[in-house]
Amino acid sequence: MTGAATSALSQDEAFARIRLLRSPNIGPVSYAMLLQRFGGAVQALEALPDLGRRGGRAYRAIAAETVEREVEAVRQAGAKYLFHDQPDYPALLGQLDSAPPILTWRGDLALAARPCVTMVGARNASAAAVKLARDFASGLAEAGFTVVSGLARGIDGAAHEGAFPHTIGVIASGIDIAYPPQHADLQERIASEGLLLAEQPPGTEPRGSHFPSRNRIIAGLAGGTLVVEAAVKSGSLITARLAGEAGREVMAIPGSPLEARSHGCNHLIREGAVLVQEPGEVAELLSTFTGEPRSTFREPANGFDYTPEDLAQAEPADIAGLLTAAPVAVDELIRQSGTPAAAVQLALLELEIAGQLERHAAGRVSLK
Repeated sequence: MTGAATSALSQDEAFARIRLLRSPNIGPVSYAMLLQRFGGAVQALEALPDLGRRGGRAYRAIAAETVEREVEAVRQAGAKYLFHDQPDYPALLGQLDSAPPILTWRGDLALAARPCVTMVGARNASAAAVKLARDFASGLAEAGFTVVSGLARGIDGAAHEGAFPHTIGVIASGIDIAYPPQHADLQERIASEGLLLAEQPPGTEPRGSHFPSRNRIIAGLAGGTLVVEAAVKSGSLITARLAGEAGREVMAIPGSPLEARSHGCNHLIREGAVLVQEPGEVAELLSTFTGEPRSTFREPANGFDYTPEDLAQAEPADIAGLLTAAPVAVDELIRQSGTPAAAVQLALLELEIAGQLERHAAGRVSLK
């Protein structure tokens, strides 16, 4: 997410940003492009109907009254908004192309400015792994780290408890919804003494599609992600993959090959994650982190670099015929179309606003 830092937004611009992001078919990438193209959310909102028509469909932004109700709900929850270009926005998270443009938060925002490590693992974790996660989190907190996790059952909860109050909980629901319900007390403790972050609007119940989005925030906040215990097909490995694609360290604690819940960690190690066995090894690895991870689990994805001037000069490109339901990299569309990169990006933006385009990880797009 790019953008010049600003400490104070006008009330009109802040409101327009919330309305822009909550409008149909607007995601982090299109939001950033619109701000760069038009210089502000107020102007971007005015341009949306025309962009939708050029993409092939009529478009209407979300009603202002809906956003007014959201703002009041955030206030009632005791939360605040954090915008992507404000100084307190977490620096590592802001490096992601898909960084959430707006977060709501409760607690101590300074925790996100400390060195952070993400800890994730199985919900149905073994008793030994839960104790191990709690001990690792405690040791890392004592070493000066903030421990980030997702407030799920099992490893997540143990990590929060071990690091408390030096912990950040990232939830897949609105800031006013406790999930899972059995962690309602823990979530409130984190919101009061740690830091609680949410990307979804208040009142939003968690859905399946929200958890991968939450996982990218969990991975993006930290210099490295540690997987304590996980199956091969699990959300924890998705978080590890996202961390690797962002160029962060990926670490795993090995387990017995006879235990299915250890297969995910062993798989990560085989694929290039760093094997760790005590908190000091994690602390040493992240204390010397210089932007070049020692783990080779995933190579960082290459983002697309564009400037406001490029977008301002671009004309719509007819590339819809090159797209199918199968995701394809944007640079491949640029090569095959023979069209300037900025023109392709603008055409994709128009298709997305019109509801015809879906964006995927690693800069890929497809038709809906």
